[in-house]
Amino acid sequence: MDEYYTRLCIYAQGLTKDKFKAEDIVQNVFFKVWHKRKKLSFDISIKNYLYKAVYNEFIDQYRRSRIMSPLEEEHIKHLNSIVEEQDYTEINRLIEVVKKEISNLPPKCKTIFTMAKLEGLTYNEIAEHQNISVRTVENQMYKAFEIIRQKVGDKMEGILFLLFKLNPKTNY
Repeated sequence: MDEYYTRLCIYAQGLTKDKFKAEDIVQNVFFKVWHKRKKLSFDISIKNYLYKAVYNEFIDQYRRSRIMSPLEEEHIKHLNSIVEEQDYTEINRLIEVVKKEISNLPPKCKTIFTMAKLEGLTYNEIAEHQNISVRTVENQMYKAFEIIRQKVGDKMEGILFLLFKLNPKTNY
């Protein structure tokens, strides 16, 4: 695989126009290949497979980045509704409530929630990593949101944005 790394990075950089994104794409491809190594057929050309995988990863990242813009706008709207109050004591109190509720989530629910919010994994990636169905991931996320929403109310989205987007190193 090492013999392909540089060439794949150059190919990915041609797609992304960004050296660091290109390296991320290639590393993601190698990570996925490693996890699927037992399922891969040796009848295929590894070179062709890797180039196609890099292209597909580029497309996936491009789609995710396009989807994130409206999502980020929604988060900013919720964030603005919280910050407009300018009662920073209340905001800090709500952050602490959310942290407490996250730490008190049932273990499976907490793991899935933190993988999605802290690590930024998609539901499909979580399902694959945890060896569960996407539906189970969706149910656990819904459960986590409901538990947090009961304590924080309509300010939940903004608080979660403050907690995970502005402070991504938060640990639970």
